[in-house]
Amino acid sequence: RGLSPTLQELEVTVMDPRMCNNSRFWDGGIAPTMICFQGKPRGSAPAKCHPLPQGDSGGPLVCGKRAAVAGVMSFTSPDFTDPFKPPVATLTVKYKKWIQKTLQ
Repeated sequence: RGLSPTLQELEVTVMDPRMCNNSRFWDGGIAPTMICFQGKPRGSAPAKCHPLPQGDSGGPLVCGKRAAVAGVMSFTSPDFTDPFKPPVATLTVKYKKWIQKTLQ
């Protein structure tokens, strides 16, 4: 499957960091500066976050009605269908001061 010429999004739910870090999932590999999430099935309750699809590391994880960037896509399992290796993003809020300083 090639790259899409159209911007895409996926509704997701954020996982509890303790669950994401347990031995069945990323086994301690998730730092406090990271966030895990899972895709939501169609027809489920509306989600608040929208990342770009798998294969788009560096893409935004956007949350809220005003579309604020909450994270930057970081990594996922090579088998992106593995429910025990959910996608991970870097939390931008943890780097807010650095981002603001760098943009000045």
